[in-house]
Amino acid sequence: MTVSVANGRVLIVGATGFIGRFVADASLDAGRPTYVLVRPSSGNQYSKDKVAKALRDRGAILLNGLANDKELMVKLLKEHQIEIVISALGGATILDQLSLVEAIHSAGTVKRFLPSEFGHDVDRADPVEPGLTMYKEKRQVRRLIEKLEIPYTYICCNSIASWPYHNNRHPSEVIPPLDHFEIYGDGSVKAYFVAGTDIGKFTMKTVDDIRTLNKSVHFRPACNFYNMNELAALWERKIRRTLPRVTVTEEDLLSAAAENIIPQSVVASFTHDIFIKGCQINFPIEGPNETEACSLYPNEPFRTLDDCFNDFVAKMKDENMKQSDENTKQSNEIPPPKPVVEAFAITATCA
Repeated sequence: MTVSVANGRVLIVGATGFIGRFVADASLDAGRPTYVLVRPSSGNQYSKDKVAKALRDRGAILLNGLANDKELMVKLLKEHQIEIVISALGGATILDQLSLVEAIHSAGTVKRFLPSEFGHDVDRADPVEPGLTMYKEKRQVRRLIEKLEIPYTYICCNSIASWPYHNNRHPSEVIPPLDHFEIYGDGSVKAYFVAGTDIGKFTMKTVDDIRTLNKSVHFRPACNFYNMNELAALWERKIRRTLPRVTVTEEDLLSAAAENIIPQSVVASFTHDIFIKGCQINFPIEGPNETEACSLYPNEPFRTLDDCFNDFVAKMKDENMKQSDENTKQSNEIPPPKPVVEAFAITATCA
């Protein structure tokens, strides 16, 4: 099967989600013909509809459908001659990719498939539940890809460049702490942090690179290799003050995971795997079916975590300004008290 897909047509599934938007933007930035699969509007997904419209305005072609509708997906892949499929599905929809893989196999047009990975190497990492269930589902997708001999690339980009809150859905949307730091364990276990824009950019570089065919691509930028203590020190330099530290023990994280509150417990289980067990760093990248992004693209820089934290400082200032403006507006809307004489006159008239 040919693997020449330079500037091939790209279909992104899950493009309105957190990671998917970065990938879709990078595809459009690269000038690739970009198709986006969107769910039929249900009336309660306003934010996703806004993202889809923004992508369409940038030149993306929207296709309506569901990834688990195999018959429809075969039709769309053939009709639009899609050569690259990238999935950023998550949560309860991960197993929808099984039907998508079967559709890719049946259509015969796709020369590279990137399933929804965008985290750890799911064949190596072994988090506690409920995170383990998600990884088992991703492993099912991998095994079907390999069984059907679909050309693939697995993106193992590690952590998002942000403060790693263990009880949140998307920590990159939350400003790092301003009252105290929660340090996992002794704070010495390191991890790799990658900006969302870089996840998109480097993902798109791999899709037609013969060196990434049927391999896992790990993102390990040395400039973004931090432990919790170093992360806290970086943020303190940004806000120019020292914050107290509170230890979150291994037992605390395991308890949070065991509560099985979705998605917070899933995040707690991954946090335990990263900052207690060291799942990102406890293996070398040396197998025949894996490679590393920095070695593939040595002249392409990663955005530094230091720079990403500058964005959080700017966001914090913007939010403070908005709050100040709102307070001023509310203050101006309160009418001044009437003079005593005027008030007396009105009272007398009404009487």
